[in-house]
Amino acid sequence: MLFDQISADIMAAMKAKDKVRTQALRNVKKYFIEAKTAPGNNGELSDEAALKIIAKLVKQGRDTAQLYTEQNRPDLAESELAEVAAIESYLPKPLSDEELTAALRDIIAQVGATSAKDMGKVMGVASKQLAGKADGRAISTKVKELLA
Repeated sequence: MLFDQISADIMAAMKAKDKVRTQALRNVKKYFIEAKTAPGNNGELSDEAALKIIAKLVKQGRDTAQLYTEQNRPDLAESELAEVAAIESYLPKPLSDEELTAALRDIIAQVGATSAKDMGKVMGVASKQLAGKADGRAISTKVKELLA
């Protein structure tokens, strides 16, 4: 389970005195624990939900680094990107453009979408099936292109 893997890796990072990795993984674990104990949850965290949390944190980290860069704070941007790199390794390898197109064609056929009006149906299924493997914006753009 991803939760247990992160916990073990925190210990390894602490022993290696890797402050950046330790900090990044502790942050991830904090979000995992919040998700596990949220109202309505049964105290469990599926790997699928954990991957969504990690993907969200990676995106937030990149956005924050971008803001730091725009505000001429390269020191803060660099530390933010170092933390992103530490947690990004837990995400599955992103799909290539060809793989994304093939996966979306399968989903379009599966839901029987024929026009742009069916985009919502396709996006609902695609978002779940491709979570962590492709960016939501990339999925949306490709679905529009395929349904046009």
